[in-house]
Amino acid sequence: MFTRSSASITPHDQYSSSIGVLGCKIDTNRVAYWPGSVDCNNICVKVSNEGRDVHLLKIDSSGGAHDISYDAWNYLGFGESATKNPQQGGGIVMDYEFVHASKCNEILDNGKLPLSAANSMKYVASCLGEPTSWVAQNYELYNINEPTCKHGIDEKCHLNLAVSNQPECPSSLGSVSNLNLKVENIIYGSGKSVVAP
Repeated sequence: MFTRSSASITPHDQYSSSIGVLGCKIDTNRVAYWPGSVDCNNICVKVSNEGRDVHLLKIDSSGGAHDISYDAWNYLGFGESATKNPQQGGGIVMDYEFVHASKCNEILDNGKLPLSAANSMKYVASCLGEPTSWVAQNYELYNINEPTCKHGIDEKCHLNLAVSNQPECPSSLGSVSNLNLKVENIIYGSGKSVVAP
């Protein structure tokens, strides 16, 4: 069962993912950067404040802070997008509960968790060790090298662990071609969108 908790929620304006989730395939304004390793089931968290709520993907770990995407923090705390009315400040105590991953479908890639074929295999293998887990049944691999989608080829790859622990891609795995896919960060305080470094 999912239980409700509360925490001091803080803003985070640089997209990252410790498990290699591709920022160009998800809504990077709806991400949680929270304590604890990333799970194979509990990757969708509902955060609520003052009658407002959002669903966030918990796809990165923090050293202890309950950071969330700046735009989500701004909306929950002040009722408007950070692009329209950027606020500044620290932690705001909010309620949260983990919910079924399908509740995050709108911020996923057609309901799937898009991962880097070159750099997400440790996480994928751990989730495949839990074959009934949500991630084991709903992950997809792309031949894109990093969460900010700078290099690679925008193509899906296939994994057959009976054959190899390396995914097979239509082109060579780990291509360093430049990609024209952008991941944008909304900058804290200004509300301006800039391409992630």
